[in-house]
Amino acid sequence: MQPKLLFQCSLPRSGSTLLQNILGQNPDIFATPTSGLMELIYGARKNFSEAAEFKAISDKELLKKSFSAFCNHGLHGYASAMTDKKYFLDKSRSWAIYYDWIKSFLPYEPKIICMVRDLRDIYSSMEKLFRKDPEMDNGLVNWSTMQNTTLVKRVDFFSNNIPVGIALDRLESIIQNGTAQNVLFIKYENFCLRPDVEMARIYNYFEIPYFQHNYDYIPQITFEDDSLTAMSDHTIRNKLDMQQSDAVKILGEPICDWIFQRYAWFYNYFKYNK
Repeated sequence: MQPKLLFQCSLPRSGSTLLQNILGQNPDIFATPTSGLMELIYGARKNFSEAAEFKAISDKELLKKSFSAFCNHGLHGYASAMTDKKYFLDKSRSWAIYYDWIKSFLPYEPKIICMVRDLRDIYSSMEKLFRKDPEMDNGLVNWSTMQNTTLVKRVDFFSNNIPVGIALDRLESIIQNGTAQNVLFIKYENFCLRPDVEMARIYNYFEIPYFQHNYDYIPQITFEDDSLTAMSDHTIRNKLDMQQSDAVKILGEPICDWIFQRYAWFYNYFKYNK
């Protein structure tokens, strides 16, 4: 039996890896690390759109039907080869922005969860990653070109590049076009304070039987090679608890205020206080 596909497209540094490892405690759920599954069909879509061989086919409706079947069976075939569990929870930041496309070929409604977090803490976490190993050059700062040489410059860089900038642009886009109403958002802070309540929301949204998770002992079951990406760390804490915000300490009040003003749409939509 093919597993049912479920999707996670959380913001970077928002607890997405932690959430995967908690949900992966359920014996019926196969939880992936950051996945390239979307990239497979994304690349196929590019060839489907541009290749002369496809453009030459006159029956466009049949062609569209065939490509949709290719995407559907490709995703399910990939998941089936990885696991025989009932549910395959794939983690990629791209799923929600392509919701309409995914819905067009899946035989069921896509279920996408997205963890969000106060952006001041996300930026603080990025800066802490930058400072983490001072003996190593992570390639972010270039003194000859004066690139990212100050905290202000680095925050600006984070806001306009992968992974933070692109994730926030996609989030703003799905809020603007209405796709967000099909996504289940979980605030990281609420999840840490009331995990059972938020987990019940997730299971209800997924429409699968509830499983009682252990938040006091969370073994890591997803692993990623963080050496392949600069400023990346997917090691989780093995116990769920609420960490006190250090955004002001790390970034300073002026930058925290700038983040709050720059992303007013985020703070208004998710009802975070200043």
